[in-house]
Amino acid sequence: MTQASPERANMGFIILIVAVATIGGFLFGFDSGVINGTVPGLQRAFESTAVGTGFNVASMLLGCAFGAFAAGRLSDLIGRRNVLLISAVFFIVSAWGSGIAGGSAEFVFYRFLGGLAVGAASVLAPAYISEVTPAAIRGRMSGIQQIMIIIGLTAAFLSNYLLADAAGASVSAFWWGYEAWRWMFWMELIPAGLFLVALLFIPESPRYLVLKGREAQAEQVLTRLFDRDVAARKVEEIRESLARDLHRPKLSDLVDQTSGRVRTIVWVGIGLAVFQQLVGINVVFYYGAVLWQAVGFTENDALFINIVSGALSILACTAALMLIDRIGRRPLLLIGSAGMAVTLTLMAAAFATGALVNGTLQLSDEMGTLALVSANIYVVFFNFSWGPVMWVMLGEMFPNQIRGSGLAVSGFAQWFSNFGITMTFPILLASIGLMGAYGLYALGAVVSFIFVRAMVHETRGRELEEMAG
Repeated sequence: MTQASPERANMGFIILIVAVATIGGFLFGFDSGVINGTVPGLQRAFESTAVGTGFNVASMLLGCAFGAFAAGRLSDLIGRRNVLLISAVFFIVSAWGSGIAGGSAEFVFYRFLGGLAVGAASVLAPAYISEVTPAAIRGRMSGIQQIMIIIGLTAAFLSNYLLADAAGASVSAFWWGYEAWRWMFWMELIPAGLFLVALLFIPESPRYLVLKGREAQAEQVLTRLFDRDVAARKVEEIRESLARDLHRPKLSDLVDQTSGRVRTIVWVGIGLAVFQQLVGINVVFYYGAVLWQAVGFTENDALFINIVSGALSILACTAALMLIDRIGRRPLLLIGSAGMAVTLTLMAAAFATGALVNGTLQLSDEMGTLALVSANIYVVFFNFSWGPVMWVMLGEMFPNQIRGSGLAVSGFAQWFSNFGITMTFPILLASIGLMGAYGLYALGAVVSFIFVRAMVHETRGRELEEMAG
């Protein structure tokens, strides 16, 4: 197996490709985080109930589930880059439409459209990166996606904070008479337009090109990535890995033809995708402002806390990328699960001491500090582990023949779980309270540790052609 070392790689070109592909991660983060500061505006503009608000917030996630599923399959038909181009157009339309929406139905439509784009970018950007980078640095390069997601989240939090501060509140009128919360969505038009243009300057995945019989083009791309000798050998290796199963990739490939059962690797991918959500991370991303206001912080304070969490997340992701190709993926997942189980338990314990005063949970200074510190340490543990590592593993763990289908199913599971967690949080908040909700997320972290110990195998340093199903 040819080990294309970084020394023989055209790192400038590879970094350019990674930079462009991960703009999709930035948009993924921005689109996911922008909703955080717009909830009061949505409630006022659309006169939503708790369930209605939950659906307005979570509607994007249904689009993400279908976008991830469709993108994985569609990428095997028309290519990784072409699907990313379509997603860039959807990002633009969704950003404009979400801000101009005059009612819940219209808003949900545009957010669903944005969800299709987020879902596609979430699974294809790390997969595309994994297909153009040397195995020795693949984890670091693919993991940049998560850093860009967090940068996107932080940019959305910062944008929301500045717009709300300048207008006086997220529901106050701002430029040209439009409320500040609408401008929060429109800020996304800038990176979305950049993504669309930048994608025109990067090549298609060489593994997709070989899959389509366009080997000369694949060799040209690989020559630009590495050198002519490595390119020729890599084309042969990709061809050989695909030759083990010559038919066109399809969903039924996920079933072992001998036993008739779904391949174990598919269940591992689904498990990784689902457990990343069962620890409740997106409750912090989507409802962070609401959460901190619920325990007594002002709107501006709550939005500022989100910015601090985002900065800590970037540092944690950076640390993970420094270690992922040295100690491996599995150890980071185990560390993250253990750390999140402890911090989530501490958060639940802090919230258990609160008392409702005029519908707002009031904590003592000590318990408020414990909740705030635990929440930020929890975010650090997530972004040191499950945040980047899950996406890295989904992009690299499946054999070439089933990569698109495996990503489709795992991506769908990830985003459908995300939808379920996000949709149910306002209901849990109103029924069993913050203590009960975070207790359930702590249990999810404990079970995720057991799952990794039992089911997940290391992929560090292995070429994609070596992956087995």
